[in-house]
Amino acid sequence: MKTNKWLSLAFLLLIFFSSCSTDETDPTPYIPQGDFDSGVLVLNEGNFGGINASVSYISFDFNRTQNGIFSGVNPSSILGNTAQSIGFNGNLAYIVVNGSSKVEIVNRFTFQKVGEITAGLFSPRYISFANGRGYITDWGAGAGEGKVKVIDLASNSVMLSIAVADFPNRIIEHNNKLYVAHNNIGTVGNSITIIDGVSNTVGGSIPTSGLPDVMKVEGDNLWVSCNGYGSWPVPENESAGSILKFNLNTNTLILSLPQSSNTQHITFMDVFGNNIFYVVGNNVFKMPLSSTTLPSAPAFIAAADYIYGFAVNSNRVYIGDAKDFIVNGVVKVYSSGEIFDPNPTGTLLKSVEVGVAPNGFYFNQ
Repeated sequence: MKTNKWLSLAFLLLIFFSSCSTDETDPTPYIPQGDFDSGVLVLNEGNFGGINASVSYISFDFNRTQNGIFSGVNPSSILGNTAQSIGFNGNLAYIVVNGSSKVEIVNRFTFQKVGEITAGLFSPRYISFANGRGYITDWGAGAGEGKVKVIDLASNSVMLSIAVADFPNRIIEHNNKLYVAHNNIGTVGNSITIIDGVSNTVGGSIPTSGLPDVMKVEGDNLWVSCNGYGSWPVPENESAGSILKFNLNTNTLILSLPQSSNTQHITFMDVFGNNIFYVVGNNVFKMPLSSTTLPSAPAFIAAADYIYGFAVNSNRVYIGDAKDFIVNGVVKVYSSGEIFDPNPTGTLLKSVEVGVAPNGFYFNQ
């Protein structure tokens, strides 16, 4: 009798584990939403003053790459002069083309063009979204003309212009607030403007080190990489790059991590998992979010002529090498060395030729 009970229990356990195993190994398959799903979009700026901006696609499994996907899908349209950035809003991708003073709107998975914004922009840079509206940073013609243009997404038109400090550049949204970093790529900018996304008014400003650039929100904290002022045009004004951490509940600085030398400028930053990745020259550094000091040595050194684009996603470090800004650039993908990654940090996984001056990566799934 006891033997039969044990056999019955073993049978029930076998059924249970078989069921669990089936659920884990046979998930509902993901159905791609278009030819450019399940991969990274690479924005290629093009030659300065030219009309050869483009977008490339690299699948996550590296089995498929394709250049010039905007013009390939939309042969009657030209992306234009100096593509700056891409912003996702639902299934749409908004491609900000700085030199052509416009935004091209496409389905992010098929790249079929669905609209454009061509009026009311002078020197657009980056786009974000809040409360069903778009927000585009616009340098204007120069000093005193910095604006954030509020976009009616139904009509794809500028509905409002918000005056801000000079050279509004990167912009992100968090809890219906827009955070705008002021940076003219060299000499001007030491603050972040806060815009209320409900009232569309300026709600304050956060002082920063020189040239605030990439911003990432983690919980209630805002991480900011600051380039540091360059040596031109006033050599004695050159300053070190830094990583800053702000509490978004109080908009106060809670951590400042400057580089040790005024000649060390932070050009890129990203957050993946529990780590911050940032770039100084060709050195890629990695540090825990909990760290209170900068690492003394890089995680690896990237083999690139000129790092012009950078992102970290799914255990991979993506680097855009602009070469000489004339010939086609190259995307190099390295291992980030995160948990469950079998490759050491900095292992080169793939190298792909793309368009001229790859400046950004946008992950599509």
